[in-house]
Amino acid sequence: MFPAISEEVPAEFFNEEGEIIYPDSDGKRMADNTKQFEWIVLIKDNLESIFKNQTDVFVAGDLLWYPVEGKPQIRVAPDVMVAFGRPKGHRGSYQQWKEDNIPPQVVFEILSINNTAQEMNRKWRFYQRFGVEEYYIYDPDDNDLNVWTRHGSYLVAQMTDPEWVSPLLQVKFVLQKDTLSIYDPQEQPFLTYVEQVNAKEQAEKEKEQAEKEKEAAIQREQKAEKEKEQAEKEKEQAEKEKEQAEKEKEQAEKEKEEVVKQLEDARQEEALALQEKEAEIARLKALLLQSGLTVE
Repeated sequence: MFPAISEEVPAEFFNEEGEIIYPDSDGKRMADNTKQFEWIVLIKDNLESIFKNQTDVFVAGDLLWYPVEGKPQIRVAPDVMVAFGRPKGHRGSYQQWKEDNIPPQVVFEILSINNTAQEMNRKWRFYQRFGVEEYYIYDPDDNDLNVWTRHGSYLVAQMTDPEWVSPLLQVKFVLQKDTLSIYDPQEQPFLTYVEQVNAKEQAEKEKEQAEKEKEAAIQREQKAEKEKEQAEKEKEQAEKEKEQAEKEKEQAEKEKEEVVKQLEDARQEEALALQEKEAEIARLKALLLQSGLTVE
């Protein structure tokens, strides 16, 4: 059974004109320590990033939720809450009757040493009564995750070992040995702001390095092309020189053949001249013999 709701509104929720007010703060701190604060910010910021392009998903941290108009004493401030079907934008509090009567469907509570069992039981009953569909409690000190999902009118505990995927958020929760790892629908881990900055800087360095390597590769390719072009020119020049050498060799062979021919012709002419000379001597001898002269 749900607890009865007091009909009487405490005096602190009236202004001077006697009108009911819905304060933006309950006077409590957002977190009791740095660890709790970091987990609240981690979950809230990463959920906002996941749904940044969906205009009808509202994500908030430590925002008072008033589920019933006229009863400002009925309120709670989840560490993180997600309301599907509601526009983004600044709010002093989440007054459900001004939000098409849509309750936050997903809420997160991050425990600290100051949270009592009585307080957490009261919150669990509040979330069960007023329509929360997924309720998460994480204790970073004990590394303990508890999850409840709605079945009819009740929030029912779920098994989260070794991991759990949110039906509404499509976010995966994995309990490691010493901590809780959370992954977005693209299997990317939830990162703190510092981790995001470091990852961005690392990505920029890797991009810059990749650009340098690309530029170096282009320069090597250009150098290789120039060397190839130079080699082609040298090869072409060598081919020309070889061709020229072949022509010169051929010309030398022709000139050699011409010289040999000329020498052969000269020898033949010399031999012919000698023959003619010997023939002339023989003729002269014959004439002298006919004349009665003696030829020595």
